Amino acid sequence: MTGVLAYESSELDWCEDNYKHSEHIAEYFNTMSSLFFFVISPIMLYLLHPYARERNLAVHLVWIMMIFVGLFSAYFHMTLSFMGQMLDELSILWVIGLCYALWFPCRLFPSFIKDRTTFSRLVMAVTVVTTLSSFVKPTANAYVLNCFALHIIYSLCLEMRVCTDQKALRLCWSAVALWVLAISCWISDRFGCSLWQKLNFCYLHGIWHILIVIAAAYASTLIAYLDAKYEIPYALPGLQYWPSDNWLFGLPYIVLKGSTKTQKRC
Repeated sequence: MTGVLAYESSELDWCEDNYKHSEHIAEYFNTMSSLFFFVISPIMLYLLHPYARERNLAVHLVWIMMIFVGLFSAYFHMTLSFMGQMLDELSILWVIGLCYALWFPCRLFPSFIKDRTTFSRLVMAVTVVTTLSSFVKPTANAYVLNCFALHIIYSLCLEMRVCTDQKALRLCWSAVALWVLAISCWISDRFGCSLWQKLNFCYLHGIWHILIVIAAAYASTLIAYLDAKYEIPYALPGLQYWPSDNWLFGLPYIVLKGSTKTQKRC
């Protein structure tokens, strides 16, 4: 147990120079950039509350879990410990599993699944199995997680093919662009470290942290919006941006222009 908690017990070591700015923090910039999750997550919790209250309060678990992703990421990069690596990667896995359970479109369910409850149980079972198997080959976790992300993007593309809402289309392209930029930083830091060391710019993994949490805010809001259009159409969901809908950049959220009073009763 002491070994997995020890500093630098992980096989992963990112491009940033270790202990350059602090003798107690292995990767200073990577650690500090992880704290960006603590900035975005509470804002998204607040912005998505009207949708969560109308649809399912479990939606809040996504951004509560994202706070833990930031916490475990900071712990990992501070120590480069095996335990930190596992907590970091498994927290991301559970966020993805939760998103599948909450928002994966019913019409895309496998034919043998008839309702969301059964699908959610299946997703949680797969998540548990993946969690246990990740201890066998920890270095493969990051690549598995990005494969899940690719499937989410593929499923989102299927949804957007029939979408005519210009705000939703803009949000989709922004989310994909942010994800591509983020994953490019991750890959460049992982496999192009020698180049970045020569350029004295070893901070791409930290930039990945910042970009991916914003991409997650964009993507999760888009998916939640599409879910709202199908599941609570009486609420007349729409998209806006915080702090101002007129700004070029901002955090997206869902506004509900209707209420349960407008729901049609049989």
